[in-house]
Amino acid sequence: MTQLATYDIAPEWVHVQFAETAGFTEVYGFAGSQGMVNLEGVRFVPKGRPSKTLAIYMHPSSTLQLLPMPQAMARHGMHVLCCGSRYAKNDTPLIMEKVVTDLGAYIRHAKEVWGYERIVLCGWSGGGSLALFYQSQAEQPTIIQTPAGDVIDLAAARLIPADAMIFQAAHLARSITLTDWLDPSVLDESDPDKRDPDLDIYDPKNPHCPPYSAAFIERYRAAQRARMRKRTAWVKESLDRLKRRGGAELERGFVTHRTMADLRFVDPAIDPNGRRPGWCFLGNPETANSGPAGLARYSTLRAWLSQWSLDDSNANGPRCATSIRAPLLAIENAADDAVPQPDTGIIFKAAASTDKTMRVIAGATHYYQGQPAQLNEAVTLCLDWMGERGYFA
Repeated sequence: MTQLATYDIAPEWVHVQFAETAGFTEVYGFAGSQGMVNLEGVRFVPKGRPSKTLAIYMHPSSTLQLLPMPQAMARHGMHVLCCGSRYAKNDTPLIMEKVVTDLGAYIRHAKEVWGYERIVLCGWSGGGSLALFYQSQAEQPTIIQTPAGDVIDLAAARLIPADAMIFQAAHLARSITLTDWLDPSVLDESDPDKRDPDLDIYDPKNPHCPPYSAAFIERYRAAQRARMRKRTAWVKESLDRLKRRGGAELERGFVTHRTMADLRFVDPAIDPNGRRPGWCFLGNPETANSGPAGLARYSTLRAWLSQWSLDDSNANGPRCATSIRAPLLAIENAADDAVPQPDTGIIFKAAASTDKTMRVIAGATHYYQGQPAQLNEAVTLCLDWMGERGYFA
């Protein structure tokens, strides 16, 4: 691998604004309530190192500028932009199709205002399926409405395709991840204490223990899908009821309890990698399952259909990958405690690009926290790959 130079970096605040007409205000505060969408990001520019290439990181609901990877990329010479969506740090009302338009606004700003000639779209964690969704619609736009039926014409948005893509430590889709993590023991959505003990993997009295039998795994997964589809049916019924009323109430929020119960959290024999058994990226999975910070804990009806529904979300990574032609680098972290081991390989195989590469970083956890060697390997791998294609000198 190349020995990389090191630069001081100058972080700068970025503000991107564009007009949008919406039927109602879905985010709290100024961000989208005045007919304008206001986005905030951070650009890292290596001092004394001009570049015509910009690496862009974006997550649907998180901010990425504090993570090790983007800053490390910049310290070794890459211009990096970390983009916040209009739903930064709050995915309760998140509409994936609108996040795509947010990402499109950043890329247009990078090309037309800053003058970058090449964009490398870096999909890390939850940003992986977003990047695939964006690129598929930039290359071959098809979507004219959200899963809830609201108009959003992504062809009219004139999305600019990225020149290359990096899919790193990223899962298949928010909807697929939630389905795999849903606790199927929940019997009553309004009362999380009513549970089927035979499906409660955190109940010490449960006779089914790791390593789980193939029959139990199949039954558990089927029960997860059943809960997902039952919840989605309720969402659609609720949304239809509001529409039929014809009044001013257009949306509703709700809570979904116990969404952090993937069998892989407690059974290291399922899709084995180097992850820590009995642990997840939020800590103790049993605590996360019942806590307020679990996946999809709070949602609106429209947001559920757009980002969480297994059968309705357009942001399906494997499906989006089949229409992508841009060069792709897929990176699996071999000790990832948030992304299932098979996910990177699934995306790699699905991608239609004729120029695609997959690499595995031994021992790497999801965040590379306290892992300078693995972080350096990841950065070197990305920059070497870009350099081979003329995107990094």
